[in-house]
Amino acid sequence: MPQKRKIIRATTIPLSLDIFCKDMLKELSSQYDILAVSSPGEELDRVAAREGVAIAKVAMQRHIAPFHDFISLLKLIRLFHREKPWIVHSMTPKAGLLCMIAAKLCRVPHRIHTFTGLIWPTASGLKRKILIATDKLLCSCATIIIPEGNGVKQDLLSARITSKPLNVLANGNVRGIDLNHYRRSDEVVQQAKILRKDNTITYIFIGRLVADKGITELVNAFVKLNQLHDNTRLLLVGPKEQERSPLPSHILQTIESHKSIEAVGMQHDIRPWLAAADVFVFPSYREGFPNVVIEAGAMALPSIVTDINGSNEIIIEGQNGLIIPSHDSDSLFNSMLRLYSDASLRQSLSRNARNLIADRFDCHLVRKALYDLYSSLK
Repeated sequence: MPQKRKIIRATTIPLSLDIFCKDMLKELSSQYDILAVSSPGEELDRVAAREGVAIAKVAMQRHIAPFHDFISLLKLIRLFHREKPWIVHSMTPKAGLLCMIAAKLCRVPHRIHTFTGLIWPTASGLKRKILIATDKLLCSCATIIIPEGNGVKQDLLSARITSKPLNVLANGNVRGIDLNHYRRSDEVVQQAKILRKDNTITYIFIGRLVADKGITELVNAFVKLNQLHDNTRLLLVGPKEQERSPLPSHILQTIESHKSIEAVGMQHDIRPWLAAADVFVFPSYREGFPNVVIEAGAMALPSIVTDINGSNEIIIEGQNGLIIPSHDSDSLFNSMLRLYSDASLRQSLSRNARNLIADRFDCHLVRKALYDLYSSLK
């Protein structure tokens, strides 16, 4: 029996590997020898147990840290030299930069990086210049570059990050969605009944409660809506992170004190919360390709999203949701009011939502596109 070719999949932090590669590594391991590489953490151990693949722990810093980055690079070079992989496939910025440099120095035949989101488009000054330079270096070391969606692809082209081909796989999203999991099963519906409020239109946001997710605009728009229609409710599902992109103190106070806003923190299973809501709202300033918008659609929710990368590829205006400008509380209010007032439109968007997700982002379609790419390499 011929020896399996080795593929290394790498991310900066193990949570990314846990999320992006769920069930994928297990399938790949039937044909390839898979090694998952990331910083130490319980999520990496979970990946090993769930996927049945080997892991290697290499500490990597998400922020700019030259000394730590150099140490991480040396460890990756040593690892790649020992393992002699056929493919190194990285995701997330720091793992991408370090893994692509190390893989090129170790003469790995196929060096693949997936851009799941770009930081520099919203950065400025010296930080922006550094981030663009590191992405150019990353691309110079890679043999295949995969942007997550056409929005990310266009940003890379506009900034002239690379002259190499940019290959969007499937319809852009790198993970896809398990439609059997994200559905309104009897169990989910029963749990949702406990969370619902009768005779109330519930709007839901899922994600980090930080400024660059548009939480300030969302809270302001909802307060205005609730003053007109007090049978409305806003659910905020996700952790508060005041260290990065903190919310203004008056917005935090409104979240804590408003009678119709419920911040329920991080939830292990978001399906009952989605099933308990009427409209999904995601007013983020920037994304790569937000999985939560796909998940909301799979749960048959109409969405209001900002006109940003990823979101504007998932949502089709007037078919499964509404698209508004970012940083625009008034436009957000008007769209929330529109879906409150027009039950027929809300129901029409809801009916279309799941099918439009299934046709384009089923995880089996996404995985097949990746497997076909690996199989095409010599």
